[in-house]
Amino acid sequence: MKRCSSPAHPHCTVWVAPGAAACAHGHPQPAQASAAADALGSSFDMLTRLRTERAGDAIRPRTEHGLPAHPVRRAAAPARPHLHVSGFDPRAAGGRHAIRLELRGMPADAPGTVTLLLQSDLLPLESGPRRLARGLDGSWRPLFLEFSSRGREHGQYRIDVEVHARDPDGAGTARTWVATLVLLVPRADASLGEIHQTFLSTHKNVRISADDGSIARLSGLAGGGPMDIDISARNAGIARLALDAAQADGGKIAVGLPTIAWDEDLIEIDLPAARAHPAPASAGCIVHAEPEAGFQRHLRLFALDECVLGRHEPVRAEADLLLQHYDERGARADGLTRRLSGRHAIVRAGRNGFEIEDVSRYGLLLDGVWPGKHVPVLLRTGMRIELTASIRGVVTLVVSAVLGHAVVLHRVDAGGAAEAFMLMAPGVEPDAAPAAGASLPRAAQLPLLFHRDGGFWHRDRASGQDTPLSAAAALERLSGFHGRVRFAAQPRPEDGSRRSGTGERRRAPPSVLFG
Repeated sequence: MKRCSSPAHPHCTVWVAPGAAACAHGHPQPAQASAAADALGSSFDMLTRLRTERAGDAIRPRTEHGLPAHPVRRAAAPARPHLHVSGFDPRAAGGRHAIRLELRGMPADAPGTVTLLLQSDLLPLESGPRRLARGLDGSWRPLFLEFSSRGREHGQYRIDVEVHARDPDGAGTARTWVATLVLLVPRADASLGEIHQTFLSTHKNVRISADDGSIARLSGLAGGGPMDIDISARNAGIARLALDAAQADGGKIAVGLPTIAWDEDLIEIDLPAARAHPAPASAGCIVHAEPEAGFQRHLRLFALDECVLGRHEPVRAEADLLLQHYDERGARADGLTRRLSGRHAIVRAGRNGFEIEDVSRYGLLLDGVWPGKHVPVLLRTGMRIELTASIRGVVTLVVSAVLGHAVVLHRVDAGGAAEAFMLMAPGVEPDAAPAAGASLPRAAQLPLLFHRDGGFWHRDRASGQDTPLSAAAALERLSGFHGRVRFAAQPRPEDGSRRSGTGERRRAPPSVLFG
């Protein structure tokens, strides 16, 4: 944008759009001045060229004499992963805020679902990971983040964002992007003018301002390209914006609310090259042929972002960790087992530790208290989990260990000698020195297991040597294992079935079941 440069009207201060032959008052613009201004280039021209270059459109570079050269087609710049933040209104000081987060420019080979981890003093502590799914057109479902600035000291607040992408089967190397957002919360007694001047005016390309009875006009926007215009009038001033009919009819005019939007680049973290694992799996089982006292026959292993606990079904099971009711005769496929929902509870690794969420029809009790449906609760060592809330004694678990990379659940009902469960965070290394009181005695005697590079590993506590778990591994030679023991790359080898990627269970041939 430039002001009127008519030599006959030197006091005219009306803005003239690029390429216009006359200003809003009808003063003709000299061609030489226009050519010189175009040769120098205004800030608006620079922004327009930058936007055109990013879109890969044809641009007209300037020669040494300031004249346009022949059109040159530039290759479109590669899309960069970034987070588009919009809808932030700092005028809502001391109240509720809602901002919109959108993933843009993600690589085409990224999985269709990613996990977002957010941490900030503005967010509630119980906020867990958020999942974003990709649509059929390739765009990502937006995430709306709500928080309150009530009682917060004014100033800058950071929001740390982590984007985790991992294959659905847990194999392969995970990819992680990080970004940091900074939100400026104003004082609760700040005036609207101060907030508007500080937050809402600085990011505009063109500003129209009228004060003390003055009149400001802007017209002739046809062919000017995209622009952001800020209009303000006070103290009996008049600010007028005239949009040409051709622009209004043929172009797109978007009138936005006075909120702030910006793009925040996502930085991918370098990861070490993936090491080959002989038996890649996201679920498995340690089978003791003759378990000693204090050991269970099956130690079921899971390495999932979210592990769903639910009712055992022979086909089309809805959960990952399948549970049955046990009595003095063993596991019961019917009876009280039907009091378990197909999807009863979810255990996930959050930023503050492992948490459990009730998603069932019959409820669950944590230390005898129902936490409420869809309310994540942090797990702690010694916590008692009862499924269900309506009938006692269907399935009772105790959190026997809460480690940095895994949580261990032991049954304390009639199935206590049959199975125990170890739920791991994929790709997380175990702590060198676990915190005091993190494990009960029954979990402290278990071997140190973790998940990395798409498979399960054993780590010797004394030497620190890592050994991959596979069907051919001699587990009895490793520390923590006793007696005849083997590894199976499926959570329930006694069923003779394997979970598929769609959650359906395939029955094994009769020779496997009865041979």
